[in-house]
Amino acid sequence: MSDQGYTEQEPTRAEVEAMQGSTVIEFGANWCGFCRAAQPAIAAAFDDRTGVRHLKIADGKGRPLGRSFAVKLWPTLVFLRDGREVSRLVRPSDPNAIAKALDGIEG
Repeated sequence: MSDQGYTEQEPTRAEVEAMQGSTVIEFGANWCGFCRAAQPAIAAAFDDRTGVRHLKIADGKGRPLGRSFAVKLWPTLVFLRDGREVSRLVRPSDPNAIAKALDGIEG
């Protein structure tokens, strides 16, 4: 999950909106220093959160999913419940803030 790199394969916005349950989409890039620096905090917050789907999506110019969420800076974490955005964090560094956002999407 959090320790893997960002994938170039991304779902469509319609596929995201159809996802049931708790999902976090992490937009970033494998070469991004801010993204790499955020990984320990993200991993700590996701520890023992087996019920949350975590998608790490490579973002950049012309990437439709990131544009549909108006992502401007990396990493951006978009927290969704049943395909709808509940909250987001941009360049998170505090595992407690990430955990609090996760609490907001878990049923």
